[in-house]
Amino acid sequence: MIIILFRMLIFAAILVLIYTAYKYLINPKRKLELAQEKKQFYFYDDPDNVKRNFLITYKGVLFEGEKYLGTTEHSFEVVSISVWAKQPNQLRGFERGDLYFIEEEILIQYPYAKIEWKNPIDQLLLTKQHNDTQ
Repeated sequence: MIIILFRMLIFAAILVLIYTAYKYLINPKRKLELAQEKKQFYFYDDPDNVKRNFLITYKGVLFEGEKYLGTTEHSFEVVSISVWAKQPNQLRGFERGDLYFIEEEILIQYPYAKIEWKNPIDQLLLTKQHNDTQ
């Protein structure tokens, strides 16, 4: 009887280990961290929850975006997004083209949104607009 109980406990422990490994492998936060380490692009978001911010990693830099709900002609949608770098000191070497790529990826998810960049990224974009007018 004890042997059967022991085997059932071992079987249950193996199932718990397999389940834990599976949950770990499909965890989007882990995928975000892995993409950041590999300096790849990854968009982590819960589109159904407007109150929850989204995270983007690109070229090893982590960006956070805050969504604001508003109205369009036909429905309530995300109409404004503020984006900033979590660690601005990692922005070294970033170019406008990189920021435009990130904007395009955000607009794929939220086509009605107006994107506002926070400091110091907005200074790079303002510098471009200022130089273009001269």
